[in-house]
Amino acid sequence: MLTIQRIYQNPVVPDTYRILVDRVWPRGISKVKAQLDLWAKEVAPTTELRKWFNHDPAKFPEFQQRYQAELDANPDFPAFLTTVKTQLAQGDVVLLYGAKDQQDNQAQVLLAYLQTKLATN
Repeated sequence: MLTIQRIYQNPVVPDTYRILVDRVWPRGISKVKAQLDLWAKEVAPTTELRKWFNHDPAKFPEFQQRYQAELDANPDFPAFLTTVKTQLAQGDVVLLYGAKDQQDNQAQVLLAYLQTKLATN
C-alpha cells in the first residue's frame, strides 16, 4: 500500500519503505530518528515553486497543476517511479513530508500522481 505521513508522527512501522519527499530536511528530525530508506528531494517541488506556494491554501489548486507539470518534465521521475513500484511489490511504501498542513501539501499531490502513474504502467 502507498500512503503518506507527516514525518513528525510516530511510530515508525516496521517493514515499511520510508521515502522523504521534501526538498529541504525537516527541522528537528535527526537522520537516525527519520529512519529513511530514501530521500527523494529530486522529485520534490522546485525551490521556486515551494516558495511561491508558501503553504497558502488559496494557491493549492494552482500549486497542484504546477507541481504535476514539474513532475511530467522531471527526468528523475521515471527512476523514482520504478523504485516505488519495486518497493510496493515487496511491501508498504510511505511518502513522508514535513508540512504542518496535512491536506494541502506536495505529498498529497505526489501520492495522487503516483497512483495514476502506477495504475497506467
